[in-house]
Amino acid sequence: MRHASLVACGALLASVLAGLATERQLQPASGWRWSLPGHFQPPRVPLDNPMTEEKFQLGRRLFYDPRLSGNGTQACASCHFQHLAFTDGKAVSTGSTGEETARSAPSIANVAWSPTLTWANYSILDLERHMLVPMFGENPVELGIDDSTRETVLQRLRGDADYRARFARAFGPAGGQISYAQLIQAIATFQRGVVSANSRYDQYLAGKAQLSDSEERGRALFFSERAQCASCHSGPNFTDQYADVTTQEVRTPFHNTGLYNLDGQGAYPEPNRGLLELSGKPADMGAFRTQSLRNVAVTAPYMHDGSIATLEGVLDHYAAHGRSIASGPMAGDGSRNPFKDPRLDRIRLDARDKADLVAFLKTLTDEQLLTSPRYADPFK
Repeated sequence: MRHASLVACGALLASVLAGLATERQLQPASGWRWSLPGHFQPPRVPLDNPMTEEKFQLGRRLFYDPRLSGNGTQACASCHFQHLAFTDGKAVSTGSTGEETARSAPSIANVAWSPTLTWANYSILDLERHMLVPMFGENPVELGIDDSTRETVLQRLRGDADYRARFARAFGPAGGQISYAQLIQAIATFQRGVVSANSRYDQYLAGKAQLSDSEERGRALFFSERAQCASCHSGPNFTDQYADVTTQEVRTPFHNTGLYNLDGQGAYPEPNRGLLELSGKPADMGAFRTQSLRNVAVTAPYMHDGSIATLEGVLDHYAAHGRSIASGPMAGDGSRNPFKDPRLDRIRLDARDKADLVAFLKTLTDEQLLTSPRYADPFK
């Protein structure tokens, strides 16, 4: 699920949008049980798309089905691999036509608790509307559904007796018709149901596991003023963009972390300049959403453009208060970026600190998420 410039596809998008509500309910849907530890509350769910097992299983099947792309070659799962916590291990992803995206594919794990979607877009607030980006976006092309292929994609599914039965079970009598609004709701239901809350750190919080000395030092440091990690990577999902059924005021901050400073005045490389691309405000240059740190040890490379290869490199970047690139087209001192979050300058880390933080971050890996048949490819 990446930010993309969505070019409207005429009546197709208009009809899909007409079927998607914007209001979120404040209580979990009936008939669905969230299996969560005590430090999690259930997420908010749209009123018109309550969680059901039938929709979840249908959405899982659609998520892994390449027939959902215009040319029949790529599925949602082509850029979101379960064993990589639903990322793809690439700096940037490749769409169904071979076109590269501008940004790295973020994990879908725990996306139900994220009040905004993609790296730098405050206007996409639910998974249903976000699906319009990979499905119908033209810059870049991801799944590549357009006016020339929209009926072809639906006919592939309508011609499958198993899909007809699954849509009918999920949506009732109207499900037999198989519409884009229905398949979007099903995929969104699957994505909301992909939960990561059983890492060794979660077990530690529940009193069921212990941390090593290094991991414990890293944990204490992570939540300290000296490291500043938790000032942005906060809450049960380790991000300052978080909302659940108890949330009264939803915050959606975006941050510049001094990754670039091309002109000495804060510039990031085009066309990947963060929130500025949407807002047009100079102060939004290089501002991106704080990604969850859950399963971060298996989601390399890092940053919005995958430009840092390792966790050690990420910590070097923050310890230096920004990245300095000595030569080439990206040269510049990110630590002097005028739009940088000032909290970076408070960070004080030595070599042992960084090693301990890496040890702690590895405790956030949820092996159950990476291997559970519930989230796996149903076609295998």
